[in-house]
Amino acid sequence: MMIGSITVTILAVLLAFPFSFGTAIFISEIKSSKSKKYLRLAIEMLIGIPAVVYGFVGISVIVPLLRSTMGGTGFGLLSGAIILAIMILPTISTLCVDALKGVPEAYRYTSRALGATQWQTLHKVVLPIARPQVAVAILFGMSQAFGEAVAIQMVIGNATLIPTHLMSPAATLTSVITIGMGDSVRGSVENDALWSLALLLLLISLLFNLIAHFAMRKRT
Repeated sequence: MMIGSITVTILAVLLAFPFSFGTAIFISEIKSSKSKKYLRLAIEMLIGIPAVVYGFVGISVIVPLLRSTMGGTGFGLLSGAIILAIMILPTISTLCVDALKGVPEAYRYTSRALGATQWQTLHKVVLPIARPQVAVAILFGMSQAFGEAVAIQMVIGNATLIPTHLMSPAATLTSVITIGMGDSVRGSVENDALWSLALLLLLISLLFNLIAHFAMRKRT
């Protein structure tokens, strides 16, 4: 279950970050585009969609697509990672936009006055300053993906096995807790085990928050 949680979280961040960071650069650095407000509106709409809707989309679209293209049942790590990537994309995008906009405009003006292009300014001036906060955005995205329960439960297959490939069914801490808590008897060994998993999930989430806190202190 730990391997499933960690693997699907890392895959989701790897899928989501390029799109999230590219979106953040477009919104914060491309001044003349009129489509920025529509892009921000689309991102805000993704934030408001319930997790069960993402799970339904995964069952209706992602799982059949993976089944027809890559074989297997379609339920597994890859389908879970794709759903989680869509879910954490707005979070990472929003925090990356804040990170880039937090760089003082005077730095950009000075760089441009010295002859640097817009992309040179972004690469050499803006990104080094915003890097710690971008790392915090990634950590918050990982924390959100690690703690997601309903959507990942619907598409990952919920097999308590060590996954061997991307299409392998697996289980996460949250999916096992969600499935088993309602059927366990309070005070039984099974119930105690589920509460132990919940405690482990809490400690890992706390670890993510502590790392983000120290990253922000480094930026300050």
